[in-house]
Amino acid sequence: MSESLRLAWHEVALRVALFVGLVFLGGFLSAMLPVEGSLRRSVLFVFFAGVLANAIPVRIFEHARLADFGLGWTQGTGQALLDGLACGAGAAVAVLAALLALGWADFEAAPADPAGAAVLSSALLLFGAAGEEMIFHGYAFQLLVRHVGAFATILPAGVAFGLAHLANQGSTLLGVANTVLWGVLLGYACYRSGALWMPIGMHFGWNVMLPLAGANLSGFTIRIMGYALHPNAANLWSGGAYGPEGSVLTTAAAAALFWAVTRMTRRQEGRIE
Repeated sequence: MSESLRLAWHEVALRVALFVGLVFLGGFLSAMLPVEGSLRRSVLFVFFAGVLANAIPVRIFEHARLADFGLGWTQGTGQALLDGLACGAGAAVAVLAALLALGWADFEAAPADPAGAAVLSSALLLFGAAGEEMIFHGYAFQLLVRHVGAFATILPAGVAFGLAHLANQGSTLLGVANTVLWGVLLGYACYRSGALWMPIGMHFGWNVMLPLAGANLSGFTIRIMGYALHPNAANLWSGGAYGPEGSVLTTAAAAALFWAVTRMTRRQEGRIE
């Protein structure tokens, strides 16, 4: 994003309002396309809306570069992406292992999609993660961090991220609270790393590992493999139909990732502020 002179508050508000309006416009336009399947519709919505909402403002107000909304490629980008993947996938594995070890869930046979559909599902999860990061931590988020401050931006963005999942199937109070916590975590990762690559990696690593283990993902059932993770305990412990994201284990994993992100980004000098 441009390092120009500090903007007046009304200029910031105008750019944020344009961004939000374009998110809704993108969602409206994507909803008109004849796409079947809740996962495909959801991914189309967030990715198309994310691209539209970022591309137009940076074209109007900035230098029309990917770096203007956090997707520029630099020497440390690959490492940041890999760090994010390791964090997201590692946290998912830890939560799943704890569920099995404590007897709060077990595996059962379930129908699986064909191999080609499984690859498509994984690709959809990648585009979905990238789209959500562009919406919640893209141009508007980074602009507000610069002009309002990190805390005043990261927390509200995290709440909005959680509330966006409120209508998902199997949604619970703890599930939404954990999703808010994840939203804050991903915003923190964006702030600390100075780009979207780490949060995209973390988001995708978590999102793809749960379906690979047969677990529901934020209420979505994605059968990549020929088995399913069946909850054996109350929603508080297992997450129930919402998936492991509704479990106290995810609360603990997300809290641990704040420490991991802080530790990993200490070696990086680039930040949004």
